Amino acid sequence: MGATVGLVVNPAAGRDIRRLTGGASVSDDYEKRRTAECVLSGLTLADDIEVLVMPDRGSLGQKLVNRGPDELDISLLDMTVGGDGQDTRRAAEIFAEEADAIVVLGGDGTNRDVAHTSGDVPLVSVSTGTNNVFPNAIDGTVAGGAAALVATGAVARSETTYQHGMVEAVADTANGERRISGLATLGILDHKFIGTRAILDAEKIIGGVVSRAFPTEIGLSGIAGGLTVHPPDEPGGVGYRLGPAAECTEQVDAITVPGVVERLGVREWEPLDDDQPMTFELPRGVISVDGERELEVREAVIDVCPVADGPRVVDVDTVYDHAAREGYFRRH
Repeated sequence: MGATVGLVVNPAAGRDIRRLTGGASVSDDYEKRRTAECVLSGLTLADDIEVLVMPDRGSLGQKLVNRGPDELDISLLDMTVGGDGQDTRRAAEIFAEEADAIVVLGGDGTNRDVAHTSGDVPLVSVSTGTNNVFPNAIDGTVAGGAAALVATGAVARSETTYQHGMVEAVADTANGERRISGLATLGILDHKFIGTRAILDAEKIIGGVVSRAFPTEIGLSGIAGGLTVHPPDEPGGVGYRLGPAAECTEQVDAITVPGVVERLGVREWEPLDDDQPMTFELPRGVISVDGERELEVREAVIDVCPVADGPRVVDVDTVYDHAAREGYFRRH
């Protein structure tokens, strides 16, 4: 029996203001299409694969259907297209029922949208966005091959995937209770408005909670990664509060946006267990999610904690390691 792989390609990923203010890379439609075509080629590493491609308002998805390898059965997913993030959530919700693996081309925001509705279907994420904490900067062919091996059962899913955490905030505000969740990071910012959405000024970061931390990651998780390491396959996360470097006895060097390294003051930080909150009081400000300003709040008491109900993620290196050791690539 064959396997089904869902393919999500976000046409809008990789185009925000950080390309003008920092060193973030640009990912245009041509680059996304070429990467997606590599994913399709990688999927031929296994036999009898059906591919369902998320449609879009342009022609990107249709081009992939038209130009895909003959070995694959490729079609557009039958769904309504609105031209926003809800398209990704709707597609992932369908894939949760119909797919054996999902390949996502996008940044942290795209992957968060997928994670909200993809259930326990394993994800392979290829970075084409901005901060790119969650998705991998890997070749599309390699990503497609990993998805094929997991989807078909050529490698044991239990040994080659893991559950990624998420971060959730519950804000008691002047306008009532608000809830919001992120995949890798959730920040508390001294901003009055959402504005351009991107976090450009690290001095505006009051604090945050992250589900993963490593110093090579950019933004809030990289700040935490300068304090401690928290792998994405471990439960819990890290919480911290920042302040002016001159007023804090501890500082941390971090890559805050692409092309920018800053020294930040740290008032406090601690590892957090799942569902263990760090509380912030905010007269007026903004809550950011996975590198983007999302929610304006006033007179807010905000509890932010790591939670365990994140997406199932494919460990690409482990997939290939298992496949090679089991002789999958050898031919006689």
